[in-house]
Amino acid sequence: MTQVFGSKFDAVCDILDRNQRSRTNLIAILQEIQDVYSYLPEDIMTYVATAIGISPCAVFGVATFYSHFTLSPKGKYVVTVCDGTACHVRKSHEIISVLQDELGLSDDRKTTPDRLFTLETVACLGACGLAPVVVVNKDEVHGTMDQDRTKALVSELRGREEPDA
Repeated sequence: MTQVFGSKFDAVCDILDRNQRSRTNLIAILQEIQDVYSYLPEDIMTYVATAIGISPCAVFGVATFYSHFTLSPKGKYVVTVCDGTACHVRKSHEIISVLQDELGLSDDRKTTPDRLFTLETVACLGACGLAPVVVVNKDEVHGTMDQDRTKALVSELRGREEPDA
């Protein structure tokens, strides 16, 4: 069975076991699986449904209802740009445009083919005093961004991937 789902399948089985294969723990199970895969693969959600004794439709319903779940792969670096009022007034659209150009992304394509970057926008990050704001992986906050600082951030993130000399 592991060959069918890939090397991460053992982690899925462990997650199910830790959560007693209980349908009442479905959200926790899906959160942990998303941490492993960085998204919720369709075949894994179907397996989870079978393992906890509910329909695949019920699992997909939960996964699509909550906005923190994603059904498509995300990049290693999820770059979130605030486009709320304060950020928009301070030209967050220029930040988004620079990121799309630098990463080869568009409104239709949010993740780079190498799955290194995903670009997202949100209505508000609650950091209006730092507008415009970019957050990397939910924990690196970069405030008062402009086009040059945005390009430098992309370079810095790419630099993290270069092997040590």
